[in-house]
Amino acid sequence: MGARKRISAEKRKETAKSTCQAALRECPTSPRKMRLITQMISGMEVNKALDVLKFSPQDASRRVEKLLLSAIANWQSKNEGVRIEESNLFVKLAHVDSARVLKRLRPGPRGTANRILKRSNHVTLVLDSKVKEKKEITSK
Repeated sequence: MGARKRISAEKRKETAKSTCQAALRECPTSPRKMRLITQMISGMEVNKALDVLKFSPQDASRRVEKLLLSAIANWQSKNEGVRIEESNLFVKLAHVDSARVLKRLRPGPRGTANRILKRSNHVTLVLDSKVKEKKEITSK
């Protein structure tokens, strides 16, 4: 491995230590509906995002709320002894991808058939901390 690749890989590993993510696969909601919810909470602090999701009337918000709680639990397992309030956790990235599409047929007029598409999606939430750990520089 070259020096540039090694350096960029080390940077990627360092940023991965401060961030934490959770993913929801094959969620049976259309990606368009899920994107509306994830765009609402993208960039918000975690506590505020939980409040928004809790009081949102959409069905997809319940699933994203559960996913956000999972991401917080992942962050807590990684950073033991650090409180969430002190670290200023926020939703860095909320990404929705399309998943498989179930194709069904429904009877139509005059003996024809209409196609029904039952869409599903993948959701990824990435949390990050606004407070970065300061490295002390000791000079000799």
